[in-house]
Amino acid sequence: MGTIWFCLVAIMLAGYVVLDGFDIGAGILHLWIARTETERRGVLRSIGSVWDGNEVWLIAAGGTLYFAFPALYATSFSGFYLPLIMVLWLLILRGISIEFRNHVGGRIWSVFWDGTFALASSLLAVFFGAALGNVVRGVPFDANGNFFEPLWTNFVPSGNTGILDWYTILIGVTAIAVLALHGAAWIAYKTEGALNERAVRWGSLLWWLVAALTVIVTVTTFRLLPQHMDSFRIHPWGLVFPVVAVAGLLGIKWLTRTRQEGIAFFASCAYIVGMLTSVAFSLYPNLLPASTNPTFGLTIANSKAADYGLKIGLIWWVIGMALAIGYTVHAYRNVSGKVSVSEGEGDQHY
Repeated sequence: MGTIWFCLVAIMLAGYVVLDGFDIGAGILHLWIARTETERRGVLRSIGSVWDGNEVWLIAAGGTLYFAFPALYATSFSGFYLPLIMVLWLLILRGISIEFRNHVGGRIWSVFWDGTFALASSLLAVFFGAALGNVVRGVPFDANGNFFEPLWTNFVPSGNTGILDWYTILIGVTAIAVLALHGAAWIAYKTEGALNERAVRWGSLLWWLVAALTVIVTVTTFRLLPQHMDSFRIHPWGLVFPVVAVAGLLGIKWLTRTRQEGIAFFASCAYIVGMLTSVAFSLYPNLLPASTNPTFGLTIANSKAADYGLKIGLIWWVIGMALAIGYTVHAYRNVSGKVSVSEGEGDQHY
């Protein structure tokens, strides 16, 4: 049961990144892609009906993590207390910047909230990437199974580590590039005219950056943390996950060039899912490794809830996810197609 729930948590986190990732990416890019007030409204309108629903998947993933692996939930939320509070504030700032932007007229008001939206989205991508880097690198557990990391120490990814070091910053930079590319793919898919052309152009430039960073991160991870190769050596079938990532990345380039923007966006989704599932596969059966003594880390075996509860919970999880997926499909079908960058100048909710 522990393995099943490990897979379910990994799938839900990957789903959240795919769904909320494109509106975070739109936030990162909208000051650069949209040059006029009308175009900025168009970018916001492309995500305006779904962004808050996308964030629900983060809550659902957190709830699933709490239910299936309570020890991991408790330990990580206390150890990562500072960055978690910062992420919470960034999520709040993103939300209010979208909602407040159009409540008061005037250029200063809209420019302030546009800047807040872009900054919060960019920092959120960096912190999510740094969080992933911490999970891959491991954290300094003590003999009692506890840890606390300050925001930074000496920027070295070993010993007395902080949240930020050169390795986790590298992952954070990669995350902001990946989500910006994902956002560009979404904006290109949802808009027309000059805004569409700019999104395609930015996506083409970002593709090269993401491709380079993907290679750099992969090589750096396996040289710094060679133990992550073990799962692929023992179970070669796991190579299907990086193959999906590579296929998705190449698909973005080809499909964007042939202007198949909808399929290019799904190729971006495949790249993100492939990368995240590759990380999960390389970690298994570890949930949060220890950078000090490997025996101090959290694994499926020492973190999962009782099997009886996991079995019963699986039934309710399937029912809940069926409802959630049904609602998500319905919501996206209602906003299918291109958005107009000129309509609804007076809309309060885009």
